[in-house]
Amino acid sequence: MRKNLLVVGLTASALASCARQQATAPSAPEKAPPVAGEIGSRMPDFALKGLDGHAISSNDLHSKVVLIDFWATWCKPCEKEMPGYQRLVDRYGPRGFIVIGLTLDTLKDSKNPRAFATKIGVRYPLAVATDDLKARCGGIKALPTAMIYDRQGILRAKIIGFEREEVIESAVKPLL
Repeated sequence: MRKNLLVVGLTASALASCARQQATAPSAPEKAPPVAGEIGSRMPDFALKGLDGHAISSNDLHSKVVLIDFWATWCKPCEKEMPGYQRLVDRYGPRGFIVIGLTLDTLKDSKNPRAFATKIGVRYPLAVATDDLKARCGGIKALPTAMIYDRQGILRAKIIGFEREEVIESAVKPLL
């Protein structure tokens, strides 16, 4: 009988020890946040002076669906794409959609960016992208590059190269 009590006591002690180990075992490692410019990453904070002289700040974009378009006047696909972005702003702006056009200074613009935008009918805010902002967007490897952020500032789509207005619209509409 004493032997049985000893076995029961040792078994109970071993089970209690296992339970304590399970309770204090480390949880699964947390997933690292996405790298800048990758789907799921956050919109970087920025404050720029627009080509029209007005301030453009990420602080003003909270609770909006934002398309950031990296472009240049010498980029023919950019020229073809930008009027479509303006039509989307005209259509969905009242529902919280905004486009910010950021021209690159990597190569000298062939035309005055403001005059160029006016000529093709673009009225959304435009500014020159700083090297720092380009880096915080994950680097811009080609033009045009469009980055679509949801109302929480999370990158939901990244389009490198020309894309039709309908495709951009299908990415934006569910976020509105």
